[in-house]
Amino acid sequence: MRTRRPASLRTAFAVAFAAGAAAVTVLVGFLSYDAAARLVRVDERSVFSEVVRDLRTQVQEKQFGPADYAASDPDHDGPRDDLTRPTRTDVQILGAGGRIVELGRPPLPAGAVERRIATDPRAGRHAQREAEIGDDEYHVATVALGGGRGAVQVAQKFSETEDLLSALQQRTVLLAAVVIALAGTVGWWLARRITGRLVRLTSVAESVAEHGRLDVPVPVAGRDEVARLGRAFDDMLGRLASAVQDQQRLVQDAGHELRTPLTSLRTNISLLKRFDDLPPDAREELLADLAGEARELSDLVNELVGLAAGQRDDDPLSEVDLAEVAEKAAASARRRTGREITVRTLRPAVAWGRPAALNRAIGNLLENAAKFDAGGTEPIEVRVTGARIEVLDRGPGIAEADLTRVFDRFYRSAAARGLPGSGLGLAIVREIATAHGGHAFAAARPGGGAVLGFTVGRGYAH
Repeated sequence: MRTRRPASLRTAFAVAFAAGAAAVTVLVGFLSYDAAARLVRVDERSVFSEVVRDLRTQVQEKQFGPADYAASDPDHDGPRDDLTRPTRTDVQILGAGGRIVELGRPPLPAGAVERRIATDPRAGRHAQREAEIGDDEYHVATVALGGGRGAVQVAQKFSETEDLLSALQQRTVLLAAVVIALAGTVGWWLARRITGRLVRLTSVAESVAEHGRLDVPVPVAGRDEVARLGRAFDDMLGRLASAVQDQQRLVQDAGHELRTPLTSLRTNISLLKRFDDLPPDAREELLADLAGEARELSDLVNELVGLAAGQRDDDPLSEVDLAEVAEKAAASARRRTGREITVRTLRPAVAWGRPAALNRAIGNLLENAAKFDAGGTEPIEVRVTGARIEVLDRGPGIAEADLTRVFDRFYRSAAARGLPGSGLGLAIVREIATAHGGHAFAAARPGGGAVLGFTVGRGYAH
């Protein structure tokens, strides 16, 4: 089955923009046309009503007869001209009995209603109707002259007005169509400008998902939400790339470090085949060597597991009293090493962190100090100064060339190669410090020994 291509955000935005513009245009066009049509029709009716009212006033007050409304007035200053001059009004005169004395142009209908008005004895009586004359529509009013002398008919053509309104309606519809098309075009152009960076960012994400490459350039420009998304995506790719590199380096280093104890174990296991032929001293040495290699291998595996899981610590973030964590770590280290350990809190602090991880970091520093200061007479000291935690010993110290590398994974200085350990304890300290927004550090201690520690920078509070 063919996969249906999803509608693009650009198309959706353009369609929505055009639909909104269409709705507004149609609504405004309809309301405008309706208002204009109402005004024109009302104005037309009011003008015609005014003509009829003037005619009734004339016949009631001045008692004009049919001859007064004849078109043959040479001076054009009679009552007929008062009716026709302000508006386009057609006049037709009916005599006694309703007969047509003077035809209008065009001739107006004179039916039974008009003949009855013509014979009405009361001046000013009138009747109105709409009539179709030829292809045109008219408003027709008949006003009695009174005394049965006849009537005057006035007519106003309103089909021209309707034709004008029809033309206006067509133009309104055409204009609305043009506005909708223009809105769609402008919407498409705006959609391209607005979603262009988002489309490019989507292409980058799809490329990463398809090819698995994390070193692709991410388009980042501007300060709006799309730019923030681009920067966040770029940062995420950088973190993923760094994590992948760390994972590859961890696997390579682990393979290298595991090779030595495994080779030694294989050698010693091969000697077990001749165990009965070995002298007693060689047997004891072989068993001790096997136990040591197994212990070192177990420690190395545990450290690897802890380091690999360090970034996925399930221990929830909470307020941590750093001095209290240091006391607990020191108590555990005293039991394991048998060394005297003192804790000094120069400035107490509470920070947001993971208690178990911070405890482990301090514990690793204490074990490292106990290992290198195995025969020391002075106590190992832990100092808590705000967000800074230090472990001080009086061991052989750290060479200046090794100060920047002691926290690297599997790094063993020349002085430490003969000592037990995996080379991962201090690396775990750095991982935990980084996870808490701080950093690990190492320095020489005045008077001999070393100072190793880390800072906590995430949500630190006094």
